[in-house]
Amino acid sequence: MMMDESIERARCEELAKSSSFYRKVYSEIEEVGWESLRRLGGDLTLFSFHILDNKGRTHILELQLDRDYPKCPPSLSSDVPYMFTLEWSTTSRLKDVMHQFQKHLNNLQEFWSVLDDIDKSLCVVDAKQPSRASPLRRIHAGKDCNIIAHINFNDPKSLPECRFVGTEPIAVNTLHMLWRRNSKKWSKEKSFPENLECILATELPKPLGLQVEDDPQQVECGICYAQFLPTDEELGARSGTRTDYTCENISCNKSFHSLCLTDWLRSITTTRQSFDVLFGNCPYCSDPVAVKINNMNKID
Repeated sequence: MMMDESIERARCEELAKSSSFYRKVYSEIEEVGWESLRRLGGDLTLFSFHILDNKGRTHILELQLDRDYPKCPPSLSSDVPYMFTLEWSTTSRLKDVMHQFQKHLNNLQEFWSVLDDIDKSLCVVDAKQPSRASPLRRIHAGKDCNIIAHINFNDPKSLPECRFVGTEPIAVNTLHMLWRRNSKKWSKEKSFPENLECILATELPKPLGLQVEDDPQQVECGICYAQFLPTDEELGARSGTRTDYTCENISCNKSFHSLCLTDWLRSITTTRQSFDVLFGNCPYCSDPVAVKINNMNKID
């Protein structure tokens, strides 16, 4: 659920009157922005912020403060493959943490783009919502065989480490033999699914419910129920365009026109806005969604 910003802000403001620690935390949350605050603990020592990366993915950074703060740096946790080394001094503030976290997210963009490509194009086993923190993906290869791929987050487009497991020894051995024989064909210019299918010389199973672009039942907007926006001069460049936003929850995977989703989010009282981004929940699965108002691109 979305935090009630006004109530939490008033509570924090009241606490700020009672001690220098609370006053400092209150002022630093103000600097970061209340619209970015996702959760706030009762004693203001545990809270989390949400932040968008360059591709519009939403990330949550959780912070734990020691009572000696800022002498002691905050403890950090987030859904990332590794945490950055925090540069900290007694003059540092929460906004400095957020800036460093944003730079860390920027460094992981290519890694997450590769994972997104795998999650959306291939049949990932045992994961309704695969973790962004894990470099591992267990991919169904057919005939009771799975591929366990380890993506290098420092060089995500390079040849991954792969193991082949399953209940059919002949099929598993065949995949392993093809991998060893053809792995030199791996190209950073191709996508992960293309490379994998090229090396294994087979078409891999697709996820259940994968949207097929020429299937009108799969690409219609979940709000206006049409494939295309109306042809209207007032819509400008978006006139007549297809759905351009897809819910990140793979078990939902519902498509929308960004314009329709923006209008819908604006009608919901729990929706919050930070600069040109609206934060709310998917109309179908209630998972978090974030839509840019001016530059309405699909969140990949």
